[in-house]
Amino acid sequence: MAKSQLEVLNALDVAKVQWYHFTTIVIAGMGFFTDAYDLFSISLVTKLLGRLYYTEPNPVRPGSLPINVSAAVNGVALCGTLAGQLFFGWLGDKLGRKKVYGLTLVLMVFSSLASGLSFGHTAKGVMTTLCFFRFWLGFGIGGDYPLSATIMSEYANKKTRGAFISAVFAMQGVGILVSGVVSLIVSAAFENKFKPPSFEEDPAGSLTPESDYIWRVILMFGAFPAGLTYYYRMQMPETARYTALVAQNAKQAAADMSKVLQVTIDSEEDKIADIGKDSKKQFGLFTKEFARVYGMRLIGTTTTWFLLDIAFYSQNLFQKDIFTSIGWIPNASKMSAIREVYKVARAQTLIALCGTVPGYWFTVALIDVIGRWIIQLMGFLMMTIFMFAIAFPYDYWSQREHRIGFIIMYGLTFFFANFGPNATTFVVPAEVFPARLRSTCHGISAAAGKAGAIVGAFGFVYASQEKDPAKRDHGYPAGIGKKNSLIVLGVINFIGMLFTFLVPEAKGLSLEEAANEAPIEDEEETNVRGNSSVV
Repeated sequence: MAKSQLEVLNALDVAKVQWYHFTTIVIAGMGFFTDAYDLFSISLVTKLLGRLYYTEPNPVRPGSLPINVSAAVNGVALCGTLAGQLFFGWLGDKLGRKKVYGLTLVLMVFSSLASGLSFGHTAKGVMTTLCFFRFWLGFGIGGDYPLSATIMSEYANKKTRGAFISAVFAMQGVGILVSGVVSLIVSAAFENKFKPPSFEEDPAGSLTPESDYIWRVILMFGAFPAGLTYYYRMQMPETARYTALVAQNAKQAAADMSKVLQVTIDSEEDKIADIGKDSKKQFGLFTKEFARVYGMRLIGTTTTWFLLDIAFYSQNLFQKDIFTSIGWIPNASKMSAIREVYKVARAQTLIALCGTVPGYWFTVALIDVIGRWIIQLMGFLMMTIFMFAIAFPYDYWSQREHRIGFIIMYGLTFFFANFGPNATTFVVPAEVFPARLRSTCHGISAAAGKAGAIVGAFGFVYASQEKDPAKRDHGYPAGIGKKNSLIVLGVINFIGMLFTFLVPEAKGLSLEEAANEAPIEDEEETNVRGNSSVV
């Protein structure tokens, strides 16, 4: 133990894996389950919303959401998430992690339920109400990013901290998978009950009035698993690092962790007083000292997350070509509204099961073995390779006889996103900044990621449109095409790999060592370890 290290922090750093570690993963992870469920489930029901609210009288084709409405319904939650990450990240450092943690969950549960109860006499009224509640849903989701990561990092031991934070984030994959499974079950139940014909057979009969319940049930379901963890969130003590290092209450930190770890811990109030007097450890975010010590780190964590999310959220651009080429999703006119929900959910569930979910758990298994930095660098590199491999012979992969190779290549881009930067960009900002600014800096990094998500999800929807009107989505202007868009995304991944060199390695270090706030007598040793792990 370092000579000046607080006993309560050292006890956490060297603690063996215990039951409280797993309960913290579940409590924090269930929020991420809801995050992913709610953010991704909307994509499963947008086609149904188009049919329900934008089908014209005597239609010649199934209704679809107008471009602006589709952008609003899909994007408003991302905007809310960005705002929530900044606000709750800052609030988590000002008021404490625990005080804010319950508020984000209540906001998520309430807004998730309210989204399913969106009302209005017109299509515009329903969509406006839905967008209103989805913004606040995103706002609550945004708060869960910095708070869950910070809480888990401050509870974990230094040997398995990366795996624990990654496990919280991996619940996102479970949420994506469950959103697909719930959509399958609900749509199959409604189809079995009402047996609607396809649009070609009977345009009016293909859209049963009861279909309006499907999207509502799917959106509301995500609230229940998270709601079950509210009581346990409220029972969690504040993290010792916040209580001791930020709130300067050594006695409370020692008492809280004595109960959690079931050991006797000295409060060491004299050491806390010394830490409080150290001006080198009290500077704020908008200072020259922060820019000197942590500026390059913050640039690294924000740029890599921004670039990653551009690529990650734009990968659905070529889902349509994949699903069409392998026959997973027939033409809309050949299906009823309910059948279309089932087909879309089945396709996305298979992609999640085969490509998305395994990547998360590979990261959990290996992040404390090979390190965050190598996983992130490797992930960006492999995403670059596979996107280029898809892009240059894109016409070849789009042909039906090459559909198996197309699926494999597409699945591997998702796999290496999750066994790569999609996980590590979440983990690292919770480790490499000081306790007093940890939640804020994680929130800033995450908000940069969501800005990238907005660019990827919407900017590239327009950019990927073909110049040939026959190959273009209805209502969209000409863009640079899918092939050129994928080449651009490959370049973005490569740039992300370069910016990874600004991100320090935190494997095996205590949070104080990783944040360059180790005791003075150990600073030289810490700097050597931190630098050598990147090289």
